[in-house]
Amino acid sequence: MTELTKLTLAEALDGLKAKTFSSREITQDFIQAIEGARVLNAYVVETPEKALAMADTADARIAKGEGGKLEGAPLGIKDLYCTKGVRTTACSGILGEFTPTYESTVTQNLWDAGAVMLGKLNMDEFAMGSSNETSHFGNVINPWRRTGDNQGLTPGGSSGGSASSVAANLCLAATASDTGGSIRQPAAFTGTVGIKPTYGRASRYGMVAFASSLDQAGPIAKTVEDSAILLDVMCSHDPKDSTSLNVDTPDWRGDVAKGVKGMRIGIPKEYRIDGLSDEMNALWDQGIAWLKAAGAEIVEISLPHTKYALPAYYIVAPAEASSNLARYDGMRYGARVSGDNLTETYEATRASGFGREVQRRLMIGTYVLSSGYYDAYYLRAQKVRTKILNDFVEAFEGCDAILTPTCPSPAFAFGEKSGDPVEMYLNDVFTVTANLAGLPGISVPAGLSSTGLPLGLQVIGKALDETACFRVGGELERAAGFVAKPEKWW
Repeated sequence: MTELTKLTLAEALDGLKAKTFSSREITQDFIQAIEGARVLNAYVVETPEKALAMADTADARIAKGEGGKLEGAPLGIKDLYCTKGVRTTACSGILGEFTPTYESTVTQNLWDAGAVMLGKLNMDEFAMGSSNETSHFGNVINPWRRTGDNQGLTPGGSSGGSASSVAANLCLAATASDTGGSIRQPAAFTGTVGIKPTYGRASRYGMVAFASSLDQAGPIAKTVEDSAILLDVMCSHDPKDSTSLNVDTPDWRGDVAKGVKGMRIGIPKEYRIDGLSDEMNALWDQGIAWLKAAGAEIVEISLPHTKYALPAYYIVAPAEASSNLARYDGMRYGARVSGDNLTETYEATRASGFGREVQRRLMIGTYVLSSGYYDAYYLRAQKVRTKILNDFVEAFEGCDAILTPTCPSPAFAFGEKSGDPVEMYLNDVFTVTANLAGLPGISVPAGLSSTGLPLGLQVIGKALDETACFRVGGELERAAGFVAKPEKWW
């Protein structure tokens, strides 16, 4: 019954509840699919025995008429989330075979709701990357290919394993995380839906930290409705995370079908940049037309400090990373390379444990925090961040949500941009602003490029207004009618 793997999360939950099939059956199908798709390198840890045990427990609860919101649903977990008894490395060599003795709050929420864990998903090392080329375990391959071309493409990053596994039907949906676009950009590259909620909606407890003031958990799923179902469970107030918000979770699933009639949609003029491909620009215009036809009012807005967002992000994020990653010294956990003395052990461990991109960002971060440069770089970047937030606050006085492209172009081949860090960082040009301002953003697949690759549109909402993201995202999904799937070659 391999057709079960093609179901959406909503369809699978309905089927499980109706006892059309069991959790064990759909879980076994996913395990087989994962075994047959190892060439994609989406999973770095497979947990088939654990998955089947969890599925049997779910089936027993369903038989009694019990069960949570995700009872029996097989999911993939990004290797950034600590999972009790299952190796968690953030896809870095420096964590070695680290196996947590505790569970992250987000994954605990999933298990409490009855979800089943298929395994841990590949990602850029410590979530630092836009192409999944920095993982200690090798590249994740995008299941999509250009028309008439067999070249391997990136699924985006850092949540490349999450996006690839959802697009290739290797799980019903997956957890991901977003520091500067790491949910939305991979979703756009793989024809899936990804949402980053408002900063503080989901707990960061048990997530391996990259940049603490920017990191946020969220899902990658097959549909807007699926993303709403999963986000609802992932989000909760958590006393263990001091930035966690004590706010109620609305009925996001119900919001998806509400439409956009009467809403005002802002179009930022600063996002019409030189690097934006013609077909992406055309799709953006098409998205505007769809929303107008559905009853929304389109208003032009200005976000004047947008051009400073990337430079500010690439100061703030590495600075926080250099502080967060100082704990990886080979002393308490993870890999250790012994030296003749303590300093040599530290140096050898960090030199061999961290990959080149992580080392690059740690050096940048340490530099901008160093004496004499702190005011010139880090402090100034934080001031720019405040200006960017104020831009959004002013813009939202005249609109309810903002429509932009998710990325300047479709997925690219491995090596095409990794040689030029600046060109690679430009992949995040439309997504980092939402992180700097702590706002929710969703990417929805809306069309195909001339080479047959998915293209996504992004919706940014006000703080704590994921409802607007789901309403506009749902409307775009209906208007676009995006049903394309990658042709199976793996």
